[in-house]
Amino acid sequence: MTLDPGSAAIIQLAWARHLGLDDGAFAAALISGERVVRADDAAKTVEFVRLFGSSALVGPQWVIDAAAGIPDDEMAQHVTLLTLTRSHGGHGLGAAALFFADDLPLRQPSEELTVSHGNPEAIELEGLCPPDDVNEVGLSDLENRYTIVHEVDGRRVPVACGAYAEWEGLLAHLGVLVDPEWRRRGLGSLAASIAAHEALAAGLTVQWRAEVSNTGAVALARKLGLAAGGIQTSVHLG
Repeated sequence: MTLDPGSAAIIQLAWARHLGLDDGAFAAALISGERVVRADDAAKTVEFVRLFGSSALVGPQWVIDAAAGIPDDEMAQHVTLLTLTRSHGGHGLGAAALFFADDLPLRQPSEELTVSHGNPEAIELEGLCPPDDVNEVGLSDLENRYTIVHEVDGRRVPVACGAYAEWEGLLAHLGVLVDPEWRRRGLGSLAASIAAHEALAAGLTVQWRAEVSNTGAVALARKLGLAAGGIQTSVHLG
């Protein structure tokens, strides 16, 4: 699905605030054609974000200076930030595609489901999943959780959770976690759809962040109907 032009402006506003920039920074960058930068010599993370044709770089002054002549397409590649920051211990975090939605088609389950809003079910689900998946999704940071529960041998078992955290009062940052034994049954997309529609009903624009190498997460975003809007590349320092 396509985004309303006003939604793109809201997304850029939320990211500008998230990055500590002026509210109109991305809009001004689109007009000037220049990258927005914010120097923070105490920063432990370097972030490059490109949204709807505008870009921003936040980090110490030395990395902003080093990146001055590098095109945005190269800056969006994780290897570029790693190279620029290697002498300062640059490592982690990778590059992620950013997807958004201000409206989504309603997905109907093929059977009646029980959805829990409680924390215990989400915590139990994390215990059933690989640590790497748990860390990437970060359910503990997503305060609005919708966990699909199935009854197995008379016991209620959490099988998938869609959740979101509110960003700057404007965006709903979405995450999904599915028990490995219940994957490839459409539960991930269903849980994501439930959380996304709850966020839309709350007046928020949905945001999905997918590591570019995570083909499953990228495919899920497209299956849900989210629109590609940009990329975020980050590294830790020291």
